[in-house]
Amino acid sequence: MLVICRSPPRATRAARGHAMFLRATLIVLLLLWPRPSAGKKKLYIGALFPMSGGWPGGQACMPSAQMALDLVNNRSDILPDYELELIHYDSMCDPGEATKLLYDLLYTEPIKIVLMPGCSGVSTLVAEAARMWNLIVLSYGSSSPALSNRQRFPTFFRTHPSATLHNPTRVQLFQKWKWTRIATIQQTTEVFTSTLDDLEQRTKEAGIEISVRQSFLTDPAVAVKNLKRQDARIIVGLFYETEARKVFCEVFKEKLYGKKYVWFLIGWYADNWFKIKDPAINCTVENMTEAVEGHVTTEIVMLNPETVRGVSNMTSQEFIAALMSRLGGMNPEETGGFQEAPLAYDAVWALALALNKTVAPLKAKGRRLEDFNYNNHDITSEIYRALNTSSFEGVSGQVVFDAQGSRMAMTLIEQLQGGSYKKIGYYDSSQKNLSWFGNDVWIGAGPPADRTVVIEEYRFLSQKLFAAVSVFAGLGILLGIVCLTFNIYNGNVRYIQNSQPYLNNMTAVGCMMALAAVFPLGIDGHHVHRSQFPVVCQFRLWLLGLGFSVAYGSMFTKIWWVHTLFTKKEEKKEKKKQHLEPWKLYATVGVLLAIDFLSLMIWQIVDPLHITVEKFTKEAPKEDLDVLIQPLLEHCSSEKMNTWLGVVYGYKGLLLLLGIFLAYETKSVSTEKINDHRAVGMAIYNVAVLCLITAPVTMILSSQQDASFAFASLAIVFSAYITLVVLFVPKMRRLITRGEWQSEQQDTLKTGSSTNNNDEEKSRQLERENRELQKIIQEKEERVSALRNQLAERQALRNRRRPSIGQNQNHNAPLPSSQPDPKSLLPPPGYPNPTTDNHSLPPSFSNSSNLYPADSKMSRNHCHNSQIPLLYK
Repeated sequence: MLVICRSPPRATRAARGHAMFLRATLIVLLLLWPRPSAGKKKLYIGALFPMSGGWPGGQACMPSAQMALDLVNNRSDILPDYELELIHYDSMCDPGEATKLLYDLLYTEPIKIVLMPGCSGVSTLVAEAARMWNLIVLSYGSSSPALSNRQRFPTFFRTHPSATLHNPTRVQLFQKWKWTRIATIQQTTEVFTSTLDDLEQRTKEAGIEISVRQSFLTDPAVAVKNLKRQDARIIVGLFYETEARKVFCEVFKEKLYGKKYVWFLIGWYADNWFKIKDPAINCTVENMTEAVEGHVTTEIVMLNPETVRGVSNMTSQEFIAALMSRLGGMNPEETGGFQEAPLAYDAVWALALALNKTVAPLKAKGRRLEDFNYNNHDITSEIYRALNTSSFEGVSGQVVFDAQGSRMAMTLIEQLQGGSYKKIGYYDSSQKNLSWFGNDVWIGAGPPADRTVVIEEYRFLSQKLFAAVSVFAGLGILLGIVCLTFNIYNGNVRYIQNSQPYLNNMTAVGCMMALAAVFPLGIDGHHVHRSQFPVVCQFRLWLLGLGFSVAYGSMFTKIWWVHTLFTKKEEKKEKKKQHLEPWKLYATVGVLLAIDFLSLMIWQIVDPLHITVEKFTKEAPKEDLDVLIQPLLEHCSSEKMNTWLGVVYGYKGLLLLLGIFLAYETKSVSTEKINDHRAVGMAIYNVAVLCLITAPVTMILSSQQDASFAFASLAIVFSAYITLVVLFVPKMRRLITRGEWQSEQQDTLKTGSSTNNNDEEKSRQLERENRELQKIIQEKEERVSALRNQLAERQALRNRRRPSIGQNQNHNAPLPSSQPDPKSLLPPPGYPNPTTDNHSLPPSFSNSSNLYPADSKMSRNHCHNSQIPLLYK
């Protein structure tokens, strides 16, 4: 079992002990004391140390390697006949520069037995070319997973573990903190691309999604903006140190840090990498410090945490002290490659031990190490076998190579807390064992969510609105029951019989069905379970559809037959005499109802209604919470909902428009057969207008549940109320105010004439005609009186001219006023004949003989005004 000592989190903190520093310095001086090297043969190592560039690891790795060479050359038990010498160049971590240097190493004497490149890009170039010269390549700072390909790099080894060794640790941390969605941003180089490919494969196996994958070459601004736009929260960054400063400068600008975000970086940057002034960025040290706070690094354990002496007879702490002495007081935090220095140190020891192991096998074959040349494959094979079986305790831990030549190691997990790195755990990927210290610190209450938490929230109808409309609908149903009861109870009253009471009963029933549809219209997921919602959808459709058909169909039938029978003038008199058979009315209603029933049935069979959920734009709550509200609204819908609605609305709309036309055409018709057709027309006007306005409005407002329900339900309520009030209240008022509660026979006995049952409009029309006739008769009487006076004067004049004759006539004849001579009634010449003067008389009253007694004797007593109303009542 591994015992992890509580050493300082980084190598820099291990060198603070002054006493240990003095002791290590003494050991180094003793070990490095120069010894005579007479008679030793030199073996040359070609090394490329990046002293600058993306990873200036040579700043600490070269002194570390040189220190190891000095120790090896002073050991009598390791290569006693040989001396190792380092020939090194600055590759600047640039493959192009490394190509030129590799050429110099290969084509410049002396022959190099081994090559030691640094960063991954350079190692890829060197390792791919080295096999052509039968050279072993041993890298101390290459982490690219691509270098684990034995077919491409057959002679490659490295003491730096593969970058893929970070990925099992990262996946373990994702699972520990319950993250299932991450994002990545990488510099476009082979090492990071292959590392990310491996991470993607591992996360996929663990059920973790990489939702965003961004890359950049030199400028990360666009990539960081894309991370922000796509709501990345857990971000894995793969780039070199110089690019890391560019990335986090953009992170600061985009505010992609804080309690909502966690960054995972590579752990081999310098401890103060974010504090180094870089002319390539325009952020201050304070900005950078704020942006990087709380990020997590995964780092290969490059310094043995145990206090044990390895093959070099030094502990890891003593090694750090000796390295500090070599660096001459340089700040480790500002020295590139300080963390990888133990790997370079152990790389030299691995090479020395492997070469030492090959001496005996080569001697048995009659060969020596100094015989090596670029065409000698046997010596290369022996060195390869020796390195492949290496296993020793170094200052970086146990040095063992796997089948791909990569180092096996543990992973250190650190977190930047308050501007400095703190160890928070170790992970052994071979044993799948996570050692957790529990000292992780978060800006918020704990680890942030891996995404903005979206809370689904269903929008429900306002219960106050539903209750209010339900009350009105309930009262409307009660009103419908009252009207229906009234109509049935008074069905034997002639006035009610002449209104086609069975059709009115259908209208009342249809209104009640439509009002009952208000209740399922307001029922949603707040009242019923989601599985029961389709049943509510069916109730909505059938109640409203059939209710409309029954109520409006019965009114439409009345107005249709009134228009059919009484609007053609040439046939009006004949049609009035016809008897309207009730079965025709009922058949018309039945046809309309059957059409609706069949259409609804076909709809439900072919494309039944089901529940659909509409999603709205996410909303942020007022509180400062890392959540978004996803509003949802349930709808009753079908696959071809718009098609069905188009058919139904088109048919109903045409029916409504036709009803308006027929009501307008029959507004002046008066008939006893359907005496309430004007009230029916008024109801049709109101229903049609409300329906034609409400149907498109509710479709537009379908996403606003309160407004849609209010428009639809109130249109139903108002239509039903108007229809019931217009059709039934006038009948109730007439029967109550006039006391016409008797049957047809009783009403006939009481009034003596069935004409008293005519509607009020006809009665008022007859009264107006009587008043006009009275005025005409009054004018005629005045004219007759004037003519009588003229006749009397003429008679008196004649009498004076013939007195004798006049006396005899007056003695024997009756009085003129009692028996006038018909001829004497003629007016004098020049005066109009009163019998032919039909001034202002209507055609039906042009014959004035109807107004006089049978004996044709005109008298004021025969034209008394009191007789006129009786004659024309």
